[in-house]
Amino acid sequence: MGSDAWQRVQMALLVLALGFVLWLLAPALMPFLIAAFLAYIANPLADRLERFGLGRTLAVTIVFSLLSIGVLVLIAILIPLIERQISRAIAALPMAVTWFQSTAAPWLQEHLHLSSQAFDPQHLVDLVRQHWQQAGGLAAALLGHISRSSLVLIEWLVNLVLIPVVTFYLLRDWGTIVKRIRELLPRQYEPTIIRLIQDCDSVLGSFIKGQVVVMLALGLFYALALSLVAGLTLGPLIGIIAGLVSFVPYLGVITGLAASLIAVFAQYGDWSHILLVLGVFAVGQALEGYFLVPKLVGDKIGLHPVAVMFAVLAGGQLFGFFGVLLALPVAAVTTVLLRFAHTRYVGSQLYTAHSGEVDDPTDVDSDCPKP
Repeated sequence: MGSDAWQRVQMALLVLALGFVLWLLAPALMPFLIAAFLAYIANPLADRLERFGLGRTLAVTIVFSLLSIGVLVLIAILIPLIERQISRAIAALPMAVTWFQSTAAPWLQEHLHLSSQAFDPQHLVDLVRQHWQQAGGLAAALLGHISRSSLVLIEWLVNLVLIPVVTFYLLRDWGTIVKRIRELLPRQYEPTIIRLIQDCDSVLGSFIKGQVVVMLALGLFYALALSLVAGLTLGPLIGIIAGLVSFVPYLGVITGLAASLIAVFAQYGDWSHILLVLGVFAVGQALEGYFLVPKLVGDKIGLHPVAVMFAVLAGGQLFGFFGVLLALPVAAVTTVLLRFAHTRYVGSQLYTAHSGEVDDPTDVDSDCPKP
């Protein structure tokens, strides 16, 4: 094995070892990854303020203060709204149960040929009484989960304190960190790695800015349209949820449409409001597919919707909820690397090498005996 090939093997082994260590430390690294992501988003604004003559610490303090104020204002606006919506949902719950027992349950029994006892509350109580031991075991498991959840709650609180602190220091020392990392790169591969990082930065920055605007626009549209056009009391809550999960293709519209249909059935129970809900989501899909995404996001990632769904599921499996949030940015970076790998592969001898030279296709059978 030549020295060049051995260097490539060493680099591959180093990358694999680093990835394995990151995978093992994923739970502990999660707040640091989120902080690094936030610092990456805020760094361009800090750099711009620094170019205006401000010191780095002062520029970072201003940016961090603006971000904190923005988050607090957003929380102050959303929490009362969500609280009112949840109160309305709880108040409408008896009406929804009545509608289910009087309308939905008979329809399901008729079309799915279910037993009349399948939706009988007293029948469910009798089943619990008959299997009280299993119910007791379930209750014990539930209590154990609650006790473990207290530790999870403490971990969440620690992360909430840790994330802004780490974000501030990473943002303040961003230039120094980038310089140190660049100094550690192998001199032979530094130009290629820097070019790939610049491509990833361009794709990632454009995608994040466009996707955030799309999510906010869809959430606002669905919230207003479901409230004003369809007359849903839970329209703002459903619209916010549909907008927030719209970063996954089709998940926002599926979630919002399902929740809206259930809510409109329970609130009105007529076909006119159902058609209004369907019309709202049809307009929302047209707005997303023909205006918002092409204008604001475009083909920034270049992944097929199925690949995007796989990236989100894989991120959730590996890193939980925050893995879902970071799945698409990671997919954007991975796409740049795959494009680079494809270009190198097409230009390599492995792809272009062949067994022999054939100048003219008509000469392929020239050496064959003629009849």
